[in-house]
Amino acid sequence: MLATMDEDETDGGPRSLAAARAPLSRLCLATRRVTPVKDMLRFVVGPDGAIVPDIARRLPGRGAWISATRADLETALKRKAFGRAFKGKGTAAPDLADLVDTLLEKDARSALSLANKAGKVVTGTTKVEAALAAGDVRVLLHARDARPDGVRKLNAFTRQVTRQVENAGARPVSILDCFTGIELDLALGRSNVVHAALLAHPTTEGFLERCHKLLRWRTDASGGEAHGQGEGHAHVPGRMQGTDTE
Repeated sequence: MLATMDEDETDGGPRSLAAARAPLSRLCLATRRVTPVKDMLRFVVGPDGAIVPDIARRLPGRGAWISATRADLETALKRKAFGRAFKGKGTAAPDLADLVDTLLEKDARSALSLANKAGKVVTGTTKVEAALAAGDVRVLLHARDARPDGVRKLNAFTRQVTRQVENAGARPVSILDCFTGIELDLALGRSNVVHAALLAHPTTEGFLERCHKLLRWRTDASGGEAHGQGEGHAHVPGRMQGTDTE
């Protein structure tokens, strides 16, 4: 929905967001469209006058919103939309988009660590295959630098399992490769992680949501497109480096 130019471009702060009873939508400074906040990023003016991303939507002060894609943020910066929204206050650093990318990736890694602490992550090809065969897996996670033959083998097995669980009415497995092996090691607190499986659990859904947000940011896909890639069939919604899954 296109918004009128006189519509409020900032929110009333975290308390106003928490108090809202209906699903929230906000005006995107770049597209001038009212968009669900789940598909957006919030920005505030920090104490030092710098415009900073509020990934968790909890920073104090009035916030301005942009659709969660790098292209839309760059459009907003080009049009000096923050200056208009914050009435001349705040300065956007040249590397603001890179900072957003770093924070979104960190947020996804933190969600993976949380799922691991909940005991919902298994690693190692043998254990991953066993979990897949048991039908307990919600996410299959490959290191971006994993060997292609190992990725192909597990993906083929996952597709086979997915056809079976779909026939039984269960949710399919999403396949991601958002992180390098070193990043997986750090997130999971163990060495030489190449393949991992996340079992069905609320922490896994939180991780999946954050990975889709990272993908949407990097690929400029709409919220529905990016979110829908993990549903319906097993494939690679988090692919960043062109992993061969065939």
